[in-house]
Amino acid sequence: MAPPTERLLTPAFVGLSIAELAYFTAFGVAIYTLPLYVTGPIGSDESGAGLAFGSFGVTALICRPYAGRLAETLGRRPLLIFGALTSGLGMLLMPMVDSLALIIVLRLLQGVAEAAFFVAGFAMLADIAPPGRMGEALSYNSLGLYLGIAVGPVLAETLIGVGAFANAWNGAAVLTVLAATISAFLPEKARTPSTEGPAALIHRPALPLSLGFFASLAAVSGVLAFASLYSEQIQLSNTSLALFLYGAVVVLCRIVFAKVPDRLPALPLATGSLVAIGLGLGLMAVAPSPLGFLAGVVLSAVGVSFSTPAFFAAIFATARPSERGAAAGTASAFMDLGLGFGPAALGLVAGAAGIPWAFGVGGTIAFLGAAWTLHLARSARVVPPTPTPLN
Repeated sequence: MAPPTERLLTPAFVGLSIAELAYFTAFGVAIYTLPLYVTGPIGSDESGAGLAFGSFGVTALICRPYAGRLAETLGRRPLLIFGALTSGLGMLLMPMVDSLALIIVLRLLQGVAEAAFFVAGFAMLADIAPPGRMGEALSYNSLGLYLGIAVGPVLAETLIGVGAFANAWNGAAVLTVLAATISAFLPEKARTPSTEGPAALIHRPALPLSLGFFASLAAVSGVLAFASLYSEQIQLSNTSLALFLYGAVVVLCRIVFAKVPDRLPALPLATGSLVAIGLGLGLMAVAPSPLGFLAGVVLSAVGVSFSTPAFFAAIFATARPSERGAAAGTASAFMDLGLGFGPAALGLVAGAAGIPWAFGVGGTIAFLGAAWTLHLARSARVVPPTPTPLN
């Protein structure tokens, strides 16, 4: 285990986390605003909202492996700055377009930005996390993501309420500029040039684990993509409440149980997380009421609280220091698959049969992912994480 004197909350760790908080608060603004914007001023339906929400995953998926390689050659900091500013450009242009096709084009641009920012952020985190505390570092670092998901929709609802949709998009753009500014001052760790040629684009040991990770995100993306629309349908007075509750529960669990991913076997913990996600989505499907919906959101959020740290701790345990960029790129590519496939597929279900059916299909995906991850744990195809030096 890491020596007790080794600090986790260093200036570099805190700075990275604040930059990610700004970036993902902008992401939270988009989560709330996009489906309402697509089904409102753009004039599309639930299927169009799901397609627009998930389309960024196409370019993000393609770019993740290359972002991993660039993180090793150019460094983490340039990719963080590029990703934040490119995402902000998409936010600024969003209120200037008037068709679903152009919305999708901007979302594809934001997928490139997401790949750069997210992969570089995870690679930098692996550089600065103390040995044996990767799970704890992931738990605290991911607070920026889920605080953003909690606060971003509330901010978006407020900005739209005092003006128009353009206020929300412009506010998100300001946050991405803040993320880029902070990223410019983050320290870049010196890397030893590889004598083995270019780093691999795909980190193959991460592939089996990443399938389970994909299932968790494909399932829970149904909550993110349709929460604001479904809140309107069931006449929930505060349409940002579900997303706020989702983010707040994850943040609370990540703080209170930050050390759990380092103390429990990763794959059994990930399996239990997928089961919780599936149960939450199932509850939303069979109890179409404000109480049933919010209870399902809470249960799914508890599952998500442990799934990402568990999967990433296992994945990074398979990577040498020179392979961290590729490992982050591979795992986060499956994140894009999940966040891209989930809303698009569940959007088709929602358009044909209603949002509760989409929640039911999402729950099924989570249970299938739990079965696969349990199979990996039982067959010992992946060695459980062991404390390895990350610096």
